[in-house]
Amino acid sequence: MKPKSRKRNTWEDHYARRAKKDRYPARSVYKLEEIQQKHRLIKKGDKILDLGCSPGSWLRYAAKLTGDRGRVVGIDLKPVKIQAGPSIEIINGDVFALDPGALGNDFNVVLSDMAPATTGHKAVDAARSAGLCEAALAIAQRVLRPGGSFVCKIFQGPDFNQFVDSVRACFDSQKIFKPKSSRKASKEIFVIGLGFKESIDKSS
Repeated sequence: MKPKSRKRNTWEDHYARRAKKDRYPARSVYKLEEIQQKHRLIKKGDKILDLGCSPGSWLRYAAKLTGDRGRVVGIDLKPVKIQAGPSIEIINGDVFALDPGALGNDFNVVLSDMAPATTGHKAVDAARSAGLCEAALAIAQRVLRPGGSFVCKIFQGPDFNQFVDSVRACFDSQKIFKPKSSRKASKEIFVIGLGFKESIDKSS
């Protein structure tokens, strides 16, 4: 049993050590990096919305990709302690109380790495995750440009297929992606929407 445990810890520590070396506050950055390498969602000059942005790894990586001409807006209930460059704006707030209209409707990509406070009960945690995902999708529908992209983490559960169908209805194509950097025991998976259809009235 010991060799297996040691192997698992080494795997987990690999990303944590790499994040520290690359000056990112969390290993989660490599999930977005894998998504970016596969789908090339974020481009120079893009405007990005990062929902659940604490502790700031996705913010920093997205800003690196968008460059000086881009803009990255992050929202989280928790304070974000990274040093934000001129292209990063951080909003401390609740996505459920957010007025998407105040953000504008010209974002190229909406990212959501939001996760609920877990209870240890899989059904409860999955339901809470689905609620966050529905909120993220509602915001994306209001702020994305036509043709924009959406990336959302969800815990697999009874509401998973329904959420995938909701994303499929709003985008030209929909993908499901499990990053290698996700912990093997994790139930998280990413739903990706490509080519936003802009099928709703953004003024509502």
